[in-house]
Amino acid sequence: MPLGLLMVNLGSPDAPTAEATRRYLAQFLHDYRVVDTSRWIWCPILHGVILRIRPKRSAKAYASIWGEGEEAPLVRITRAQVAGVQAQLGDAVMVETAMRYGNPSIGAGLEKLMAAGCEKIAVLPLYPQYAGATTASVYDGVAKALEDKWDVPELRFLRDYYREPAFIAALADSLSDHLATLDWTPDRILTSYHGLPQTYVDAGDPYQSECLETTVLLRAHTGYSEETLQSTFQSRFGPKAWLQPYTDKVLEALPEQGIKKVAVMMPGFSSDCLETLEEIAMEAEESFLHAGGTHFAAVPCLNDRADHIDLLSDLARRRLLAGWLDEVE
Repeated sequence: MPLGLLMVNLGSPDAPTAEATRRYLAQFLHDYRVVDTSRWIWCPILHGVILRIRPKRSAKAYASIWGEGEEAPLVRITRAQVAGVQAQLGDAVMVETAMRYGNPSIGAGLEKLMAAGCEKIAVLPLYPQYAGATTASVYDGVAKALEDKWDVPELRFLRDYYREPAFIAALADSLSDHLATLDWTPDRILTSYHGLPQTYVDAGDPYQSECLETTVLLRAHTGYSEETLQSTFQSRFGPKAWLQPYTDKVLEALPEQGIKKVAVMMPGFSSDCLETLEEIAMEAEESFLHAGGTHFAAVPCLNDRADHIDLLSDLARRRLLAGWLDEVE
């Protein structure tokens, strides 16, 4: 029997349209891990306001980064990562793509693996740092997909990989590779992570500390100072206080401090997506230049770089499939 490996990313709408974006946002924003507000309060707001207004605006943003092809960049890149890992792991392991929200779904991925005879399945969430709203939600999604099955596979899950030396090295190399393409040197480099409501961290979510440790490890590897390489948080939503400092506010303030050349990298994202290609590479650049900045660069995510594929394949072998592979090889 082949072993199964399910590589799971966040997801995207099926198309850059208001209708498809509404379906996607409805699933995403119904997840209690993402929005922990009482459903009696949240559902009227979600269905009465947010899903009436936001899909059209979000669809326009998705359209700006969609490019050619039937699937969003996040999905296309994740498929490329899966293909790379499959090539390295060989026929003993069947690797499938899944999205926590949207398509291809976790349920569809598990069905393919189980239909192929996989009785042992490892799940690799493509989130370097753990958060309840991301990694733990993947655990929930797998459990939900299997809840009506009488015969479920043996499962293993990867929690995080932000401390992996190969991950830090890949980030450092991707940064230096991108900076080498520029004819200028940044005064400041931001490591911008997806935000999280402060209340989640106050309740015990370790995400913030794992993001900050990622930057500390990256500084140690590259030799950049704390002043030069700074952590920020992006993509806040709603009225609650989110993790700070906010990426957009920092960028708007830097030119007044004489910092007019900035590069932004996003070590919490394994693949480029709306939050990196549109929010940072388009919106953040525009606001930074409008505030008086002169040079801006968005460093691509690790995507399907060879060193990233090597890392993901090694994680699968060493931390997920160890022991299992010995039984089938």
